[in-house]
Amino acid sequence: MRIRRLRRSIGLRGRLTLIYGGLFLAAGVTLLITTYLLFQQQLTGQLLRQKVAWIGGPGAEPLPDKAGLPTKSQVYVYTPDGRILSGADARTFMAEQAARLQDAASQSLLLLGGIALLIVGGMAVGLGWLVAGRVLAPLHRVRGAAERIAAAPTANHGLRERIALSGPDDEVKDLADAFDTMVERLDASFAGQQRFVANASHELRTPLALSRAMIELALHRKQTSPDLRRLGEDLLQVNARHETLINGLLVLAGIDNEPLEARPVDLAEIVDHAVGDTAAEAAAAGVTVRATTGPAPTVGDALLLQRLAHNLVQNAIRHNVAEQGWVDVETGAADGQATLRVINSGPVIGAHQVPHLFEPFRRLDADRLAGRNGSGLGLSIVRSVVTAHRGRLDAEPAPGGGLDITISLPASPPALERAG
Repeated sequence: MRIRRLRRSIGLRGRLTLIYGGLFLAAGVTLLITTYLLFQQQLTGQLLRQKVAWIGGPGAEPLPDKAGLPTKSQVYVYTPDGRILSGADARTFMAEQAARLQDAASQSLLLLGGIALLIVGGMAVGLGWLVAGRVLAPLHRVRGAAERIAAAPTANHGLRERIALSGPDDEVKDLADAFDTMVERLDASFAGQQRFVANASHELRTPLALSRAMIELALHRKQTSPDLRRLGEDLLQVNARHETLINGLLVLAGIDNEPLEARPVDLAEIVDHAVGDTAAEAAAAGVTVRATTGPAPTVGDALLLQRLAHNLVQNAIRHNVAEQGWVDVETGAADGQATLRVINSGPVIGAHQVPHLFEPFRRLDADRLAGRNGSGLGLSIVRSVVTAHRGRLDAEPAPGGGLDITISLPASPPALERAG
């Protein structure tokens, strides 16, 4: 684990630099050791230049031993302090001088070679760092594009980005081109899906509106029988549910396709409107709605945020208990975030069920209190609106039953200044 953490902290560029520098230093040390051994061999087999005088007959023998000392000729050595040595003293002096010079030369070679190796090695490491950075620069572009796509508020907006890497046709460019091709196909797939949903929803609105008008016209006729009138009222409810479903699909498609009309808004005002709009439904269901609205300024699309608040309050009313049900709605601002919190009483929900409630057409039908008037898209729209505003959605089962949902959106700059 420690090795993995160390490798991750160093990064690929650092690892490549260390590998390159390590190989260079290993090669340099090998070269220095080889040079040292060859130098020692050559130095041992030669005479060191000294200010000595050889006096001997014409039959004097050459110097056969490693110290360069004759075995039979008479040798006189003039020392630096003016003394003249001969015989055993001369040979001892010469051996000491040769050993001293050999050690000095070897140490000098190792010292200067080591210093040169360190200097050149440092330069090689720096050059390796620059080269590794240049080689990895295209990969950083790929990573940056992937991070921006992942951080995009909506899928289709992020998938519009391309790397478009220029340069030689090498492996890195092939990787970038493959990434662009993949993103382009995903973009086309998402766009086609969203166009289909939007077009199908638009096409279905016309026959639904026409059928509603025909049913209402039949209900207003005096000769309509009571049985036919009850049937017409049931058909109107079915038609209304279908229209709600179509409108929800259009909202979901619009969130992904259309840019946000961001402007300063206050979640407190939006919640007040949502509570007022759902007051009749809450009264009919016997649910008490309590709103505690503190200033919660943010920047966003007012219409989408109104839809978010309305869906949250309406969902809390409809998924409640039959007697003495309640819904608490709170707004406020803290830590640079404008928050909206909705808590309601209701049936017990398992923690594993909460994430599925925000998927399209997923709901707990058996626990619905106010009839089957919903489309199954309410919380899905809430999640999409929060994502489009780069906010955060936290949901968990409320103690004793129900749901606790908190929406956090970036606070507007004036709110941040007041908080500071």
